[in-house]
Amino acid sequence: MAKWLVKSEPAECGIEDFAKAPDGVIPWDGVRNYQARNFLAQMAEGDEVFLYHSSCKHIGIAGIVTVIRSAYPDPTQFDPESPYYDGKSTREKPRWQAVDMKYVRTLPGLIPLEELKSMAGLEDLPLVRKGNRLSVMPVGEEEWQIILNQAG
Repeated sequence: MAKWLVKSEPAECGIEDFAKAPDGVIPWDGVRNYQARNFLAQMAEGDEVFLYHSSCKHIGIAGIVTVIRSAYPDPTQFDPESPYYDGKSTREKPRWQAVDMKYVRTLPGLIPLEELKSMAGLEDLPLVRKGNRLSVMPVGEEEWQIILNQAG
């Protein structure tokens, strides 16, 4: 099983939204970066994911979700009413992927970015590297355990 981190603005979709969703399931769609899309395509059922709150007052890792449906064509790319519509994408050759994720748990406390940056063993985590703005990224097993240990 692989480990991942996904970023989201909590006003759009945060860990509380997962906790309140029917069956705790939310489709992870609307990703419009090719490298992040490629990471989504690698996700498989059972993969664990840190949910990171970004672009808000309190940024950091807020909780854990799990992939319950591996990559499939993102339906928002075909909907002209969606802000994620892509007129160049076709059902025969979709450009964008989505996965379904399910709520696992909210961390006892948010792990802020500044704390993550100072933790030994996370130097290679894409999240803490300068200039990395991807919304989906892999997390190594050792990095996952370091962060879990910090979460308590």
